[in-house]
Amino acid sequence: MIEILQNVLIPFLDLKLLSLVALGTFSGIYIGAIPGLSVTMAVSILISFTFSWDVYPAISLMIGIYMGGVYGGSRTAILLNIPGAPSAIATALDGFPMAQRGEAGEAIGITTVMSFFGGLIGITVLALAAPSVSAFAIKFQPRDYMLLAVLGILLVGSLSGDSLVKGIFAGAMGLMIGSIGLDPLTMDQRFTFGSTAMMGGISFIAVMIGMFGVSEALIQLHSMKTPGVKQVINRIVPSFGTIRKYLPLSLQSSAIGVIIGALPGTGGDIAALMAYDHARRVTKDPEVPFGQGAREGLVAPETANNAAVGGAFIPMMTLGIPGDSVTAIMIGALFIHGLHPGPMLMVEQPHMFWFIVGCLMLANIFMLIFGLTGIKLFVKVVEMPRTVLIPLILLLSIVGAYAVNNSLTDVYWMLGFGVLGYFMRLYGFSLGPVILGVILSRLLDDNWRRAIISDQESLPRLLHGIVTSPLSLTLFLAVIVIFLSKTPLWAMLMRKKTS
Repeated sequence: MIEILQNVLIPFLDLKLLSLVALGTFSGIYIGAIPGLSVTMAVSILISFTFSWDVYPAISLMIGIYMGGVYGGSRTAILLNIPGAPSAIATALDGFPMAQRGEAGEAIGITTVMSFFGGLIGITVLALAAPSVSAFAIKFQPRDYMLLAVLGILLVGSLSGDSLVKGIFAGAMGLMIGSIGLDPLTMDQRFTFGSTAMMGGISFIAVMIGMFGVSEALIQLHSMKTPGVKQVINRIVPSFGTIRKYLPLSLQSSAIGVIIGALPGTGGDIAALMAYDHARRVTKDPEVPFGQGAREGLVAPETANNAAVGGAFIPMMTLGIPGDSVTAIMIGALFIHGLHPGPMLMVEQPHMFWFIVGCLMLANIFMLIFGLTGIKLFVKVVEMPRTVLIPLILLLSIVGAYAVNNSLTDVYWMLGFGVLGYFMRLYGFSLGPVILGVILSRLLDDNWRRAIISDQESLPRLLHGIVTSPLSLTLFLAVIVIFLSKTPLWAMLMRKKTS
């Protein structure tokens, strides 16, 4: 036990390592806040700079950037309605309306504290229950991932505002956009119209930035003479009563984040959206309706996406399987430094496991410190006059779209989807389901194919596998129940039950 504690405390007691974690976390927050500059990109670039370093300093810097970057995406989501990262899409739904009411400081304070809490839960589960959670995650078959994607698609009811029909239409549009390119199995062209430029598909980041960023700039043109909203910064850190009030929801969202994060190929974006949907279901009487600035709409996704960080490290450290794109890169970094993540790591090099746990804890603390500082300067953004704010939004959008692949084509796509998003918003369509459809299209498509292939290309065999597997059957029943809950029949039955 003493040896474990010593390894956990290494980054706390070594000034160089502590400084690198702090630098990484600070940089990650601002990288995550800039649309298009993803944490994955930052960590992959770091490998080329740190491959000659010792393993401890290299891992310390990468973990700091990872933890800070996951949180950082919420800043621009709240202030400008532009999610800095996919995991902040759900945060924008209620964070931006709070900023429009002059409550940006409170919104950032809530997201910071709840992100810290979610990160703490994820790290604790990593430290105490990694083998158990990884054993559960490894039981997921392709058909289970397919059902998980279907569950995600059913979230359109939570993201579509008042009209489920418009939400389904927007979600289907997102699925279609996500399937543009080459078929992953047959390599046939899909929705490319013979264009070689579309064979590689459309960058998800370009779609997201265009839909949220450019459309927001165009919407702002309608209120050019409206002065910026004066933000009230009386209290940034949430009161103990507020934290206690949302503690049950944050615990539930953390559990969702850890489990989804531990599933290879999922990540914080899906965890945040599922936690947001869960919050809408369990919150009976929110002070403010969801989508109009509900605090529960900040608590759930921000707790979940940071808990997913610890979850993503579970399969990486125990099985050698990355939980998301960042941990996939970190596996490569560990191999470069002569380490082999997987079942034998805990036996042969347990000190590395506990060192990573210590780095995650330290990065989580720095995220809280840096997240609660500089807020008064940050919120000045939404107080700017429209003549300054609109060009700033467009500039950030163009830089973010170009930075993904250094391609002007992505900028054109971004502008096109921005115009599309503008008209969708004018006619009452929510943009959340479009982005959700794009996110889940590959997860659904790939695992549908894998499920069919693993069951010898037989639909009856696939159905038989679903009903005979307890895990698959549970997910299938959840899909049925959630689907029925979206129908008028369910609402009618609930009214009869309460009357």
